[in-house]
Amino acid sequence: MKNLIAELLLKLAEKEATAKEQIAQIEALEIVVTALVRKLDPSQHQAILSGIENAIDHVADASDENAALLRRHIDRLLRHPRE
Repeated sequence: MKNLIAELLLKLAEKEATAKEQIAQIEALEIVVTALVRKLDPSQHQAILSGIENAIDHVADASDENAALLRRHIDRLLRHPRE
């Protein structure tokens, strides 16, 4: 029983370490995207937004929860980047 608990705790620790690494990668990408978006001309910015919206429209249903979540995050990154 102790071995089982020890194995479960080890697996949990590994998953937590992986999750922290993924969060760090996502935050780094967000910083990079924000910096790039701030350098764009308004016409370039709008063209990118339109392209992304068209791509999402072609691959996801409007009722899809994942698509809605993706749209919210894209909107946050591209329309309201970090200050």
